[in-house]
Amino acid sequence: MSIFEAIVLGIVQGLTEFLPISSTAHLVVIPEILHWPDPGLAYDIALHVGTLAAVLIYFYSDWVQILANGLGFGTSGGDPELRRNPKLLWYLVLGTLPAGIAGLALQKAADSNLRTLPIIGAAAILVGLFLWWADRSSRGQKKMDHISMADSLTVGFMQILAIIPGVSRSGITISGGLIRNLDRPAAARFSFLLSTPIILGAAGKDAFDLLRHKEAIPHDMQVAFLVGIVFSAITGCATIAFFLNYLRSRSLSVFVAYRIIFGIIVLALAFFR
Repeated sequence: MSIFEAIVLGIVQGLTEFLPISSTAHLVVIPEILHWPDPGLAYDIALHVGTLAAVLIYFYSDWVQILANGLGFGTSGGDPELRRNPKLLWYLVLGTLPAGIAGLALQKAADSNLRTLPIIGAAAILVGLFLWWADRSSRGQKKMDHISMADSLTVGFMQILAIIPGVSRSGITISGGLIRNLDRPAAARFSFLLSTPIILGAAGKDAFDLLRHKEAIPHDMQVAFLVGIVFSAITGCATIAFFLNYLRSRSLSVFVAYRIIFGIIVLALAFFR
């Protein structure tokens, strides 16, 4: 892998992990179009570590407050919405369980059987339409302090679908939050907080698989590995900040349109190849 490829894929990961357009789909399709080789498991770890760093850095103060409140150290902290919802930590734990269990059971099969262009293209379009419906139908009156156990379970079970390439973890979980009538910024913020243990688990599992097969990061991949972490982390932080600010005054229509156009292009690519 060249440094240029590492930079491009790191930026793609940082952008698409947090926008509702599917990081897996883009990391399959872009190397396919550009005829780049599969970077392998080591680079998957780099991308996961980079996006994990992004979400931990951006939401550091949120996580400190959520953990303190949830573990009984007092309902303190700078965010009044989090202060008024001391059970949020346990709702996040509850919401993580469905996707965590499904990921352990089904991820290997999904990676081997579902990473095809027709499935990615169809998922991009169908989830795009679902996101449009959820955005249009949501009453959007609930904020972080109103998130309940039912909201967390709904979003958590929706997250299982993110195993399918092209679905988008952020896209499907934001849709779940909108269905439960969270406003757009709260739906996205809850989605990103819920992504933290999932991304941590994915990075840990990849690292375990690498160690289990007694492999190390190849010497010629070490620089690309670090570059991937840095660029996905920086791009991820910038994307989270942009997206949360964007949702304060705008709808998700532009991302719906992008998903549909992207899906059509992927299906056409699959058909002509």
